[in-house]
Amino acid sequence: MIIFGVAALAACHLAGVILGDLLGSLLGVQSNVGGVGFAMLLLIFATDWMRRTGRLPAISEQGILFWSAMYIPIVVAMAAQQNVVAALAGGPIAIIAGVGATVACMALVPVVARIGGQDEALPPLTAQEA
Repeated sequence: MIIFGVAALAACHLAGVILGDLLGSLLGVQSNVGGVGFAMLLLIFATDWMRRTGRLPAISEQGILFWSAMYIPIVVAMAAQQNVVAALAGGPIAIIAGVGATVACMALVPVVARIGGQDEALPPLTAQEA
């Protein structure tokens, strides 16, 4: 079922947030440090292990693929939770770094798109899968 793939992603996200909060505490920062990154790494390792052991049905994998496509909006939503006012109070370097990172990412989109090559579209769901 697709919901099991979503449940796996939710479990990895929860574990990633806990690890990010723990790392932030260890570093003396009042913030989550790398929680989404930890979550995605956990998801990659967990799904790879489940595939190798035959515990990840194709239909469950669709739930994971759906949320993988939602990764960037999730990161944006989590970044919105950060203390933007405190960052801006630190001076103009925060604005310069943010704008610079945004411009660099936008400039690299065509480069990354060329790396992946052309893939065939996914086949439509059958009545049994839906």
